[in-house]
Amino acid sequence: MRLAILGFGLIGGSVARALHERRPSWQISAWSPTGRGTALALAEGVIGRAPATAQGALEGAELVVLAAPPATALAMLDDLVGPWREALAPDTVITDVVSTKSTMVLRATALGLRFVGGHPMAGRETSGYEASSADLFVGRPWVVVPSGDATADALVADLARACGARPLRLSGAEHDAVVAAISHLPIIVAAALVEAVAGGAEADRSDWAVAATLAASGWRDTTRVARGDVAMGVGIAVTNGPAISARVRDLIGVLEAWAEILDAPGTDPDAIDARLANARARLLAMPG
Repeated sequence: MRLAILGFGLIGGSVARALHERRPSWQISAWSPTGRGTALALAEGVIGRAPATAQGALEGAELVVLAAPPATALAMLDDLVGPWREALAPDTVITDVVSTKSTMVLRATALGLRFVGGHPMAGRETSGYEASSADLFVGRPWVVVPSGDATADALVADLARACGARPLRLSGAEHDAVVAAISHLPIIVAAALVEAVAGGAEADRSDWAVAATLAASGWRDTTRVARGDVAMGVGIAVTNGPAISARVRDLIGVLEAWAEILDAPGTDPDAIDARLANARARLLAMPG
């Protein structure tokens, strides 16, 4: 298998590392605008080629993985039918690892590309090839959006298995609605929590200096995803805004109910106990 990875940060680098360990016969070319991560991977023997141009990476590729933030990945789709077209074989399968699916699938379909949407459900708040790991995807779901092309779909599912993940078929709309809840909403919530406690861009809240000295693991864990790549967060919000907004409004309703309990004279410990116990039970019942 001849694979090209366009974009080479945490996810693209982890795909390369996983395949280097699990499918050493696969021939991997990778390109990124900076070339920093691909140069490191080439020196480590993780990839076989690190061309200076995207066209160079695409030459001879049977499968192409777009491993960039949403806005950049959308632009790459345009480039694949534009300046990069001559380097792309007509039967090459293109997939992506972008966190939103409907927008990517619609754009690729409109452009006439042989495209299968994909999204490995794994990541971390650190970014760049240096943060990549060969076992990042092990045991994790990898969403594959069926394209109607059984051969292409099977190839992307095989890529997921080769990286140690479990392929899971979902439509783009199903994916975006669910991921808005369990992946995208937490980014907004973590950022909003920082704004509410520390202050916005203009000024700190009056007690933030003291609060910052006292903050420990609870604060760190709750705000972890707000430490992630800002461009990635912007791209997610722009390409899945309505679905995330619906989840934000659900959260507002729940928070207002909490405020009513806490505002009531003689705060009812039983009501608080019931809600905390329900949340704990929901989490403990999750798979894995």
